[in-house]
Amino acid sequence: MKQRGRKSSASLEVVRPVGASAANDPPAPPSELPEEQADVWRVVCSAQPDDWWGPEMAEVLAQYCRHVVAARRVADLIEQQEAGVDLDIETYDRLLRMQEREGRAMSSLATRLRLTPQSKALPSKGGPKRKTVKRPWET
Repeated sequence: MKQRGRKSSASLEVVRPVGASAANDPPAPPSELPEEQADVWRVVCSAQPDDWWGPEMAEVLAQYCRHVVAARRVADLIEQQEAGVDLDIETYDRLLRMQEREGRAMSSLATRLRLTPQSKALPSKGGPKRKTVKRPWET
């Protein structure tokens, strides 16, 4: 259990051994992620507070990184298709559907990981304000 209140000067003077990481350091990317996906992992982790990530989020975050990289690849294929002289409508349509699927997956995972502005906003912290409507019995 954590100690409540201010930390003592003795606990603040404890030095971590070289190579040891604090409990709230952002997690390192899993070894099975390729470098491009690991880069996405690092960018996402560095954009959040240090205590944001728990071990239970690792698999969902890894899947999010996979979808981000896949969406980039599909976007590159769409650009190549658009730059070509002969635009194959069937291939182009298939790529657009792939892009939509990747976008939906990324959006869903980002919301579950609380990476989107809508999932972070609190009304007390300047988030979206709700309308106050007079109820019929208050008139």
